Amino acid sequence: MKLNEIRDNPGAARPRKRVGRGIGSGTGKTAGRGHKGQWARTGAGGKVGFEGGQMPLYRRLPKRGFKPLFRCDFVEVNLDRLQAAIDAGKVDATVPIDEAAMQAAGLFKRRRDGVRLLGRGDLTAKVAIEVAGATKSAVAAVEKAGGTVTIRGDAVAQKQRKGEAGADKPAAKD
Repeated sequence: MKLNEIRDNPGAARPRKRVGRGIGSGTGKTAGRGHKGQWARTGAGGKVGFEGGQMPLYRRLPKRGFKPLFRCDFVEVNLDRLQAAIDAGKVDATVPIDEAAMQAAGLFKRRRDGVRLLGRGDLTAKVAIEVAGATKSAVAAVEKAGGTVTIRGDAVAQKQRKGEAGADKPAAKD
């Protein structure tokens, strides 16, 4: 079989109906839409979320909670996964472990706004870790093993600076 021999099954593709082509075609004048009304007009009936003037569902349902403007989306790495990477030789425990080293070891794919260290599992290696955030239990477990955790708190500040960058522009004059 060749590309130029590929065909649809017989009857699978039907020619489109060409409407509004004269009185003799059977679909002339109003093109099968009837007379006047919402469904006879272009675009009037097919608006997404439009319920004919009734209050739409997305406005009837209550809105709940609060979404922080500068919320950070951290990648979460547990201590047991970090220890497994050290045991497998993917991470060198003698040098400070930062987010780039964890990413290179395959602990996560995309860094997003930074890495947050979580305390699940045990850590036996003495390591120095540099992350954007860590839980108290994770810091305690690393320090118990003889290591240190350095937390850089610049992820939130960076997001706030990005948000404020648009705020310092002068207002448009009328």
